[in-house]
Amino acid sequence: MKNLRDWGQARATVLLLILCLLQLIPHSKGIMLLIPDPIINATVMQNVLLSVDYTCNGTSWIQWQFMSSWKSQCIIEWKTNSYINISSSYSGRVHNYDNGSIQLLNVEVRDSGFYMITLSDEIGNIKQSTIILNVHEVRYEELYFVAVFIAFLAAGSAVLVCLMWVCNKCINICQKRKQHRRAVYCEQKTASRTHAEEIELRIISD
Repeated sequence: MKNLRDWGQARATVLLLILCLLQLIPHSKGIMLLIPDPIINATVMQNVLLSVDYTCNGTSWIQWQFMSSWKSQCIIEWKTNSYINISSSYSGRVHNYDNGSIQLLNVEVRDSGFYMITLSDEIGNIKQSTIILNVHEVRYEELYFVAVFIAFLAAGSAVLVCLMWVCNKCINICQKRKQHRRAVYCEQKTASRTHAEEIELRIISD
């Protein structure tokens, strides 16, 4: 009976010790990685942000790789609050941010492809995700259409201005003609009155 009681006390002590150890160990949820825009479309010479957001317990290692049908290359890798390594071919063209995002400057068509981010922590948890970047050349056909449209609007505006100028001239000419007719009519009327008065004076004098 005494042995059973001692065994029960020992088991309770062990369980209490385990519970205490579990409280001391940090609860690790691993790595959580969020990709807001998995597919990005851009044009040549544009700055592109490969946006991500992550949560990680402790120190994290971040690596970005570029993969296409013709090559695979490491772009940048860094450890939080520690070192950073940038590939020589991307020197001056890439910026990294604390949330794991990177920005590519002056992208070209050859930058189209898959961009894979790899996150790892001290415990050994690893998380990977991919962003697809499509870089297109500037469509000169659209620019040509816009230029033609602007030229058409300018020509139409010029025609309207000319029509307004012609209409204004015509109105001025019509007004001058009316004024001239009125002046002639007044002169004729005055002359007829004068002539009538002269005739009356002759009749009276006779």
